[in-house]
Amino acid sequence: MTKKKETKQPPKSEKPKVNPELAGFDIQINSFGEITTSFDIDKINSFLNTHVDDKKLRDREDLPEIKKKKKG
Repeated sequence: MTKKKETKQPPKSEKPKVNPELAGFDIQINSFGEITTSFDIDKINSFLNTHVDDKKLRDREDLPEIKKKKKG
């Protein structure tokens, strides 16, 4: 039987590229499984609302934010 080779990967020292509005954003999962972030969840949600298209809400006429995006 041959021995299995262990592959050791060095820890990543590079930070991923992020949008300048989210500079300094950090997310961790603690030992209890809770997600902790360096930003307030409301700030993250407002960023996602302005930059990510929600395909489930595209055809809704009752949301004023979507009407503004379609016109402009």
